[in-house]
This record gives sequence, structure tokens and C-alpha cells, in this order.
Amino acid sequence: MRIKVCGMKYPENMEQVSQLMPDYMGFIFWEPSSRYFTGPIPELPEPIGKVGVFVDASISFILEKVKDLNLNLVQLHGGEPPEYCTSLRQELKRLAGPERKIEIVKAIAVGQSFSFGDLHPYEGKVDYFLFDSKGPLPGGNGFAFDWKLLEGYDLQTPFFLSGGIGLAEVENLRNFMGTSLAKKCHAIDVNSAFEMQPGLKDPGQLQTFIEKIRL
Repeated sequence: MRIKVCGMKYPENMEQVSQLMPDYMGFIFWEPSSRYFTGPIPELPEPIGKVGVFVDASISFILEKVKDLNLNLVQLHGGEPPEYCTSLRQELKRLAGPERKIEIVKAIAVGQSFSFGDLHPYEGKVDYFLFDSKGPLPGGNGFAFDWKLLEGYDLQTPFFLSGGIGLAEVENLRNFMGTSLAKKCHAIDVNSAFEMQPGLKDPGQLQTFIEKIRL
């Protein structure tokens, strides 16, 4: 199971976490966030994908960050409509050229009123969904949603599973991996459950989590 560590803020901490070799590391480019990141990203091991997280940002702002920081994925965490995703994909393709693909992740807040029907217009326009807990913030709310709400997922787009996932969820994750739904789960996304303060991750706890998940 692939693992994404999101909400990285401090360069020294990024280097510590990168030694654990997660598959992705995420950087938030939404100024109101307590994990808002500015500045250069330190050099990371080649296999680690760099994910830029944006909330209702202009396409030009996203392209600027992708170009300056050599991002591999763009994660949309706002109310971006399907048409926006289509335009963004075209611009990313133009920026990357034929030798490289910059993928798009569309975050979806999951609550009791969640409906898969709302996702159909995004099919073919994004590479992944990211299912996160519905809360007061676009992300990083620190609590998990009921994964049973995903049991009816019938779309082709693979997804990231997010929302307050920490060490306490290891057993539930192992059970989840044994279900048919896990075949469409591209990666597990972790953030606030491993923090000593916003944006500062605990490498020891992350190492324990990664080792348990990758057994």
C-alpha cells in the first residue's frame, strides 16, 4: 500500500521523513492553513512524488508552483468544478511536455450526505480522488470518517484514503486492505495524527506506521 505524508512545512523535517521513503510527500499552498508552505523543497529521493495541495487557486498560480518546485501531482482541495479540472489538465500537459505526466488528485469531503453521483462528472478529468473527512477546514481536520460510506464506490478512478488516519487505524487498515474496495485504493494519506505541531511530523511514529502498513 502506497503512503502519502501530507502537510510538510519544515525543510529539516522533510529530510527526516524522506528517509522513511513514503511514496508521496504533500505541500500545502493555501495561505490560511497552519501548514502553509513557502520556500524551496529540499532535494528528496527520486522515487518520492511531490504533491502540491491547492484550494480554489488560479490555474496560473498552480502552474507557477509546478514549474518552480517540479511537482509531480496537483491536489485540488476546494470546490473546483469538472470544467476547471479539464482546463488544468490541458495546461499541465502543455507545461510538462510529452515525456512527463503531472497527475491531478481531486479531494472529496465525505459526510453522511455524501453521494457518489456527484463524482461522475469528474471521471476522466482527474487521475485520482482523495476521500477526506468532512469538517470545518478543507483538510487536516484530524478525525476519520466511516469507511463503510465507500462500500458502494463503483467508479473507475482510483483514490487516496485520508482523514485523521494514525497508528490507531492500523488494524482497520489491514482489514480494509482485504476488501475488494482496496483494489481501487491507490494510497493512504496521513497528516495531523502524526504531528508534534502543525506541519511538524514525528518521524518515529511515522516509521512505526509505515513498517506496520508495509508488513
